[in-house]
Amino acid sequence: MFENLPHVPTLPAVAANDFGRILAAEQPVIFKNLIAHWPAVAAGTNPATLNAYLKAIDRGALVPVMEAPASSGGRYIYGDDLREFNFAKRNRGLAETLDQIERNLALDNPPFVAVQMLPLTILPDFIADNPLPLMPPQITPRLWIGGKLKTQTHNDRDHNLACVVAGRRRFLLFPPDQVANLYVGPLDNPPPLSLVDPEAPDYDRFPKFREAMASAVIAHLEPGDALFMPKYWWHHVTSLEPYNVMVNYWWGDYATGLERASDAFLTALLALGALPPGERAYWKAMFDAYVFKAGDDATAHLPPDLKGVLGSMTPALRERLKKELKLAYLKN
Repeated sequence: MFENLPHVPTLPAVAANDFGRILAAEQPVIFKNLIAHWPAVAAGTNPATLNAYLKAIDRGALVPVMEAPASSGGRYIYGDDLREFNFAKRNRGLAETLDQIERNLALDNPPFVAVQMLPLTILPDFIADNPLPLMPPQITPRLWIGGKLKTQTHNDRDHNLACVVAGRRRFLLFPPDQVANLYVGPLDNPPPLSLVDPEAPDYDRFPKFREAMASAVIAHLEPGDALFMPKYWWHHVTSLEPYNVMVNYWWGDYATGLERASDAFLTALLALGALPPGERAYWKAMFDAYVFKAGDDATAHLPPDLKGVLGSMTPALRERLKKELKLAYLKN
């Protein structure tokens, strides 16, 4: 189906001191066998063995579970009205959920049950047994367990390192700039998902998706492999086996308050979205010149000491600007 797509580059290994260079490149990369030494990966060759391993370190906390009927085909997406999703969420015990997932393996057309985004701080023995020195210890790994699921195209505000423990996964990735070609659902019903099924795209309804596919890359991961996805890269994830387990690490969305880019985006929607075309064109030019720095340096003609907020954003200048903005917000 995606045979002709370019493949995400693969590296045999990565050292912690090289990881900064990879982050700076802002491109997806596969790290082959990055976690192949984990005891969990060894246990994952058999679902019952890995489930037993997880039950043995379970401390009884409830875990986040997503459930969908067999009729969903394992495709987690919106309901017909785009207001709700086609799956239910609830918290339940890990052991009983693992038992249900294991029982489903014997069924011809089972419902879909998955542990999703489980913070492994509630299973501290897993973190101790399966360390990843590449990641700083303050980054919380999360556990994902389920069947042949398809997670609809979405993106993350954080960098994502997805590590396959059991089963095989396929990631279809689109660069951040493809947002207009992905037909994304409501932003205020998170997570916003693409409405297009990339395995059977309706090009009559979604014609610009052809442009998205022209920019897509694909990654196939085996147990022990890991995929680095820079923040904002759109990805459609397919779990290819009846039993799949993954651990992922999210990090990088550290900005707070006035420095959160997502909040600045919402403020721009509020302030600029309804302006007349000429005013919007002016602000687009201002953003291109001074924020996104498209083309030549628009401040090159100014002495450094007169560039102000358009120059180097020193800590003192940053605090002054934040103070001015806070005062402006208070006036409203």
